[in-house]
Amino acid sequence: MFNINNLITISNICKLYNQGENQIPALSDVSISVEEGEFIAIVGQSGSGKSTLMNILGCLDTPTSGDYYLNGENVAGMNEKQLTEIRNSQIGFVFQGFNLISGLDALENVELPLLYRGVPRAESRRLAQEALSEVGLEDRERHKPFQMSGGQQQRVAIARAIAAKPPLILADEPTGNLDSKSGEAIMHILNSLNAEGRTIILITHDDKIARTADRMVQIQDGKIVS
Repeated sequence: MFNINNLITISNICKLYNQGENQIPALSDVSISVEEGEFIAIVGQSGSGKSTLMNILGCLDTPTSGDYYLNGENVAGMNEKQLTEIRNSQIGFVFQGFNLISGLDALENVELPLLYRGVPRAESRRLAQEALSEVGLEDRERHKPFQMSGGQQQRVAIARAIAAKPPLILADEPTGNLDSKSGEAIMHILNSLNAEGRTIILITHDDKIARTADRMVQIQDGKIVS
């Protein structure tokens, strides 16, 4: 399993949270590898440790011990500035709550993170328009979030995640706030992105959603059980 040539290799990851004198283990000796172009689902109920694992995979948190190789580089011991650079250049995030800015239209929501990263405005605009077109929202560029359905807002969020063309997409319960039809549409987009070669890690508690992935990894009580 330990092959740093995979896009992702995490080996013997542990995460402890301190609560007074008690140490609460959120993850215990977790090891996973993900090849470039794979679509995997990490499945677990609330409190299983899947959110902690997602935060570590997304470089939003660091493990207490263990190794995490992303694109051959061990990010487990990096400082916050280094982790921010990794997040900006290599990971696109899709969250359950969309996290769009209400006062900005769809194009501006997708464009803003690119501008923050120093991408010139003309290039940011082109990349944002391409990303919105890829999720089928080229006719909604000037719509603000309140003018769009939940499914459309999530598609904007996916466009924002893919605009900078990161090698990894992390989707945390992306259908959790959507009706079944909109959820199916979002999963269709994620599958299409994967078919184009993007690596996708889906975090979900829904086995039906998880079964659309190439591979399911089940987590329970902070440990990989299957």
